[in-house]
Amino acid sequence: MDLYLFNKNALVCGSTQGIGKAAAIGLAEEGVNVTLVARNEEKLKSVLKELPNSNQKHSYIVADFSNPEELQQKIKASANNFHILINNTGGPAGGPVFNAQLSEFEKAFTMHLKCNHILVQSVVPFMKEVGYGRIINVISTSVKQPLDGLGVSNTIRGAVANWSKTMANELGQFGITVNNVLPGATATERLNEIINNKAAKTGKSVEDVTETIKNAAPAKRFAQPKEVANAVVFLASERASFINGINVPVDGGRTKSL
Repeated sequence: MDLYLFNKNALVCGSTQGIGKAAAIGLAEEGVNVTLVARNEEKLKSVLKELPNSNQKHSYIVADFSNPEELQQKIKASANNFHILINNTGGPAGGPVFNAQLSEFEKAFTMHLKCNHILVQSVVPFMKEVGYGRIINVISTSVKQPLDGLGVSNTIRGAVANWSKTMANELGQFGITVNNVLPGATATERLNEIINNKAAKTGKSVEDVTETIKNAAPAKRFAQPKEVANAVVFLASERASFINGINVPVDGGRTKSL
């Protein structure tokens, strides 16, 4: 299936590892000019070399999502206009919501919602001009079913999902779609951190915690980053032109709600 993405420009956040990196590679495979965004320049340079390239113009921006003012300046300074924005940021630390400090909510709100909003405001004027825009937010299945032990993440992810739906309603008339991809347990560094933390807090072995998480999905396994990225790439394409304002779980069937 031709996704009609050749020569589109995409801004992909959190793209030095995991789902973000897989999404960047998947878009590049479709002929997209990819701009990577992350805070580690050495890792950005490494991923840049891995991107498929058929006379495409790939680049990167070094930015830290804990500093929204810096992010805003870096994006404004970029010479590129973007048809596609992939919002993707590592999740907050785990723990019960009752025990969370106010600073944890503030940090997560800044990194996930404020920075998403800055990026959307930066890219939408061009999207309106050309009548084409795809904004995909990589969030979590917790927006449908809160996950135990991820109190701050559950709270902030829900806020991002509602922000996204509101944005979809406002921007749809301009040929811009806004959708959320909700990964389940995916084989990334983030999942390793969650498993190790749960093992340490419960006294269970890493192997037991791993099997419990795997068995929560009918597929009885973890997703690979590329499997989540495939959904991202499709939603970024011309083929997804009438899909707007939805949450797409990519979780092997783990989420119990419809």
